[in-house]
Amino acid sequence: MILDDLYRRTLNVDEVQRQSIATFISKIVLTFIGFLSTMYFAHMVGSSVLGTYFLFTAYFGIIYIFTDGGLGGAAVKRISEGEEQDEYFTAFVVIRATLTIVIITLILALRPYMDTNPVIFDWLIIALIISSFHCMVSNGIKGRSKMGIAAAGSMTKELTRLFVQVISVLLGFEIGGLIGGFIAGFIVATIMMLKFFDLKFKVFKWNHVKQILSFSFWLFLTASGVALYSHSDVVLIGYFLEESDVGVYQVVFQFTAIATILAGAIKTTLWPKVSRWGKIYDTRSVENSISRGLTYSFLMAFPIIIGGILLGERMLYFFYGAGFAWGYTALIILFSVKAITILNSFFTMSLSALDRQKDAFIVTAFSATINIVLNILLIPQLGIEGAALATAITITVNSVLSGYILSRIIQIRIEFNSLINIIKGTSIMALFVMVYITFVQLESVWLTLLPIFVGAIIYIHIMIRLEPKIYHELKAIYTKLNLPWGQAL
Repeated sequence: MILDDLYRRTLNVDEVQRQSIATFISKIVLTFIGFLSTMYFAHMVGSSVLGTYFLFTAYFGIIYIFTDGGLGGAAVKRISEGEEQDEYFTAFVVIRATLTIVIITLILALRPYMDTNPVIFDWLIIALIISSFHCMVSNGIKGRSKMGIAAAGSMTKELTRLFVQVISVLLGFEIGGLIGGFIAGFIVATIMMLKFFDLKFKVFKWNHVKQILSFSFWLFLTASGVALYSHSDVVLIGYFLEESDVGVYQVVFQFTAIATILAGAIKTTLWPKVSRWGKIYDTRSVENSISRGLTYSFLMAFPIIIGGILLGERMLYFFYGAGFAWGYTALIILFSVKAITILNSFFTMSLSALDRQKDAFIVTAFSATINIVLNILLIPQLGIEGAALATAITITVNSVLSGYILSRIIQIRIEFNSLINIIKGTSIMALFVMVYITFVQLESVWLTLLPIFVGAIIYIHIMIRLEPKIYHELKAIYTKLNLPWGQAL
């Protein structure tokens, strides 16, 4: 009864806001649980085993792109346009299954020539098969703009993964438990989303295949570039350095990702919307959504970036262990470009949703090439700091190029007044934190957490005064949900 009432109230909220909230909540929950579990793994199995697991996920991420071939994004694009959805979905499934079989057959044929851990190799094949079914169902859900269900599916996948991994590590399975949990997440999430799946298999024509392939070609090339500069650092750290270095780098990388949680939620929600607006040439809606999305993303990102830079070394030490604290320099580098990362994510999302895959590919291919070259040059000389620096340069280049191309299609508007207010609020918060750490020795986890909580309260209080528009928008959402916070303000 309570859940039904909450569901009815949720429907009163604007669709984009509602789906962004659902996605954001899922990301917050997953990030919090993910941090706790990673801390647990760091203490239980150490950086070396974690490094092996991160290498597995890097290999999986790269090969997965080739098994998908950009078809998932293409299917979302065509299905989201609202025409012949069942036919497009069926064509997608047939092509995706065929491509997966071909890639796995090729990998098996090349197995004798691959210098890969046999256990990891076997797990990798299983993961690719299971994930293909998840991909079909998940992209069908997204194409139908059921982003709340997609968010729930993502949460289910991650919660299942973490639960199985924690139990498995507790029982002593270590790397097998970590990879087994990774695969279990795909299985349970697929079963959950099938309950809300309403697309049907229908006879399709060559035109449906052609429409998917024409879009997926550039999407595949773009996604390949993204995969390369997303995972090449991990693979090359594993090649030049030790698996323990991989573990430290990935822990630091994941830790800094907290700054982009809200941006990721908004971007995920907006993709099918921007796709549909682009189809009907509603440029104003695209421009307004990107502008507002950036403001809300920066609202959360800026204080986290500054707070992470000021307190990151102590947080790494207390949360993950002394063996991870030496990654602080890499953490500073990665945190420093998170605002640019947000810009880049919105720009590339918009190019993709507006059917400008060729442009997106050109930018991504250029950036991926730079990233690989920089990693090869910098990692042997600077270690994981070199990988972080390569990532920072790559993101900056990609953002500048993608922003330039997008500006020729639509008008990119930054709400500078809001941005200035966010910087003011962040600066005051940072001043408090700097004074605190000047006079207080951070000798325990509680003394480290205190400035985080107090700083957050200070920042929120300042932003309520400086940004009444954002305040009233949030209040309206809470009021429609009939939550105590909304009624009290």
